[in-house]
Amino acid sequence: MVRWKVYKFKLLVASVTTLLISACSSNNEATAVKVDKSTTKTIVNSILPSAHAATYEQISITAEGFKLGKPASNEEIAGWHIEVGHGHNLPPGEGTAADGEEMFETLCASCHGSFGEGVGRNPVLAGGEDTLTDRQKPERTVGSYWPYASTLLDYTHRAMPFNSAQSLSWDDTWSISAYVLYLNDIIEDEDFVFNAESYHDITMPNENGFIIKDKEADTSNTRCMKDCKDPKSITIKTALLGYGSGAEDVVEETAVVEGHELGQKIYDATCRLCHGTGLAGAPKVEDRVTWEHRLQEGINKVYKHAIDGYSGQYGVMPPKGGNLELTDEEVKAAVDFMIKDVK
Repeated sequence: MVRWKVYKFKLLVASVTTLLISACSSNNEATAVKVDKSTTKTIVNSILPSAHAATYEQISITAEGFKLGKPASNEEIAGWHIEVGHGHNLPPGEGTAADGEEMFETLCASCHGSFGEGVGRNPVLAGGEDTLTDRQKPERTVGSYWPYASTLLDYTHRAMPFNSAQSLSWDDTWSISAYVLYLNDIIEDEDFVFNAESYHDITMPNENGFIIKDKEADTSNTRCMKDCKDPKSITIKTALLGYGSGAEDVVEETAVVEGHELGQKIYDATCRLCHGTGLAGAPKVEDRVTWEHRLQEGINKVYKHAIDGYSGQYGVMPPKGGNLELTDEEVKAAVDFMIKDVK
């Protein structure tokens, strides 16, 4: 019993002492110490977790740098310096389309198809000639879109095959690239030897289809003060949910419907990602009950939401499905196609 009383007395003394220290510490103010900032940096850290008490410690770091690591060797730099540019840093090795055909079938066809036609949502590599002017459904392939063959070499060697990137030798890369160019009729002879020397004989169909911008950023341009372009005539372009984003492969191609050719084309290119799957609350084409409910407020209201966008209890609809290049009439045609079985 005596020991217990002594213990309680010690505990009481300790508690009172702690309270006094906390009270005194809360009234103290830390005084900043001036340090020559030209040679050191002062870091002030609180190292006690108390709500009232804090002790500060000065840590000085010399301005000469952290002196971490070591300069990269030529061998280490060479391991990263693998990019292939148009006309420079062309790799060693060579190959032909005939050599690349079997490798393509083994390593690439499961994703890109035996003839570059694409499987599922994987990119199409061949075809698409003269489709880039089609605003609804351009086919951006190696043959129709890419300006230089160097990009094909670089990407194939750097990132393909998808499950074992950088496993191809440069001979393999030249051969597979030659076969892809052969599929696009850019190389016509399957025995054409594709290498750093013959690379300069290759001209891609869309080589002149890109605009080289000046180095000066747009933000540095001077403000137009005379004969300025009418803002109303400026068209804002967007790729949101547009063709080429993968949206075109989410669902199967729709069947051709007579009288709705334009609407179907726009639906396949822009609307199908959401209205083919129900994404973001969008009514699916075959959901007649939902469409009948939407149409109770009139077709003009449905048109307005499709053109101007909608956000509410039924979901979200971006203006013109995210493709602001569409005209109002084209959007209406897509709506008419989607509700053709309801009206």
